[in-house]
Amino acid sequence: MEEKDAIKTFTALAQEHRLRIFRVLTREGADGLTASAIADAVSISRTNVSFHLKELENSGLLTSTRHGRHIRYAIVVNAVRDFINYLTGECCHGRPELCDPSREAKTSCKPREKTHV
Repeated sequence: MEEKDAIKTFTALAQEHRLRIFRVLTREGADGLTASAIADAVSISRTNVSFHLKELENSGLLTSTRHGRHIRYAIVVNAVRDFINYLTGECCHGRPELCDPSREAKTSCKPREKTHV
């Protein structure tokens, strides 16, 4: 991910309703939700949710698919993964696995000890 793309992603997520929408849709995965279901889940009007969905879709984090009269919105998993990798790729002196939330909190972020031969 390029820095300009990361900034675009941060900008899209740097708003209360859009962050809530994104989190709701990450729980749903590829199945996604309709705009009305999203509006209900984050307690905002359907008109307001449409504006925020458009912003998230323009950032590349969401995709929309028409199903009859309804449009379903879902996260773009690869875009989310790229963003996370961008954020954590340089973690802990080039050891991004230490930023994995499933690791124990006591894991140190100190640089590896150099061994001399």
